[in-house]
Amino acid sequence: MPLRRLQFGLSTPCLGALRVFAVHFQIQAGQAMQWETVIGLEIHTQLATQSKIFSGAPIAFGAEPNTQACAIDLGLPGVLPVLNEQAVTFAVRFGKSIEAEIAPRSIFARKNYFYPDLPKGYQISQYELPVVGKGQVEIVLDDGTVKTIGVTRAHLEEDAGKSLHEDFQGFTGIDLNRAGTPLLEIVSEPDMRSPQEAVAYAKKIHQIVRYIGISDGNMQEGSFRMDANVSVRPVGQEAFGTRAEIKNVNSFRFLEKAIQFEVERQIDLIEGGGTVVQETRLYDADKDETRSMRTKEEANDYRYFPDPDLLPVEIDADFLARAIADLPELPDAKRARFQADYGLSEYDAGLLTASRELADYFETVARDSGEPKLAANWVSGELMAALNKTEVELDASPVSASMLAGLIRRIQDGTVSGKLAKQVFEGMWNGGGDADQVIESQGLKQITDTGAIEAMIDAIIAANPAQVEQYRSGKDKIFGFFVGQTMKQSGGKANPAQVNEILKRKLQR
Repeated sequence: MPLRRLQFGLSTPCLGALRVFAVHFQIQAGQAMQWETVIGLEIHTQLATQSKIFSGAPIAFGAEPNTQACAIDLGLPGVLPVLNEQAVTFAVRFGKSIEAEIAPRSIFARKNYFYPDLPKGYQISQYELPVVGKGQVEIVLDDGTVKTIGVTRAHLEEDAGKSLHEDFQGFTGIDLNRAGTPLLEIVSEPDMRSPQEAVAYAKKIHQIVRYIGISDGNMQEGSFRMDANVSVRPVGQEAFGTRAEIKNVNSFRFLEKAIQFEVERQIDLIEGGGTVVQETRLYDADKDETRSMRTKEEANDYRYFPDPDLLPVEIDADFLARAIADLPELPDAKRARFQADYGLSEYDAGLLTASRELADYFETVARDSGEPKLAANWVSGELMAALNKTEVELDASPVSASMLAGLIRRIQDGTVSGKLAKQVFEGMWNGGGDADQVIESQGLKQITDTGAIEAMIDAIIAANPAQVEQYRSGKDKIFGFFVGQTMKQSGGKANPAQVNEILKRKLQR
């Protein structure tokens, strides 16, 4: 029987939302072999310190090449590194956020390797004794399943420089501005079994580091980079397969696509009689494929040894207390509180706690308006749509939280209808002032004068006797015609509730 391979994992309408796994079958002579994907992630998070991890050089993004590298970053003779205390504080904050062990004593080591943008010939990192030990995070999958992913460690290290290729014909430029930038490398356990789980985990880590303020998480600027270790093995086999590492992925979408390709590549290779080689690979987004970069090194290739210029880091109870004193409410706790305190659905609470800034904005609107559910609808609806359409960040929104709360109060007191409120919001967004100013300047105040509404309805009924007869003969759907005519006559300003009440009373006569 010829070899056939089937891939499962795509959702279908008849099956509903399914948990997606990269599971494959090889069928030969009536026997099936099931493959399982194993994924671990190493995430490099640039810490939001004011200076580098071992020097006072600045780390601002976008500076002219080689203008932010000092003698310490270059490892020139006679210089000594000095550890940035803020970097240690940030590492501890992260560790506490994932319920991890904090090492009372950790050591920096020299990781030796040659690369053109590593001027010292070694990288200062942590190896045997990292500052953050084992922890865990929970991820929620598309079908609502909650899964716990283990974190092996999180260690401090310095970044290397950057090789520049695009602006040099036949040459490579070296920019050492990034050399010495503080990184927290977060290493997961190999607990993920699909690209979707890997993306959910990466998003959760990204959310946490931004919530606690230790990194801006800007992926375009390289502040958050992901390495994926991917292997496959027959289901039921305890030993892991040979892994390949996909290096420096800076997009969640690219992470998913890179892993998907790599899984297919490895299975095709094995089924074809080949062997997976332990190596480092790069993802080419234009070709949607991974390609070999270099043979993967083992730890002993780096010849780690304690850095003789740096003392061990000792974290006592006082330092630990200071580091976590202002640790904010974390996303999971905030989501649960939003559901309990504001009566939000799990979906809305998850959406509004996606970032700390958005959660704070919503809470201000909910508190100032006194209408949390209406606040949730407007923040997740009109506000987010306007931000996305104009590609404006929340902190630059022309409609502040207090302004949106003012608009919601005008909806509640009947000054404007829900439909008119959208026009008011647009006016606010375009710089027309707060809700009251826009309502006044554009004449958007709702008509609530019962006499005026009755006069409009009387005229409409008199002008449409055929439709009146249809309604009174039992054709209830024609009622919408009269509502539409009344709203048109009033320019959309008539109070909808009053219009409905008066129409029903007059049409029943």
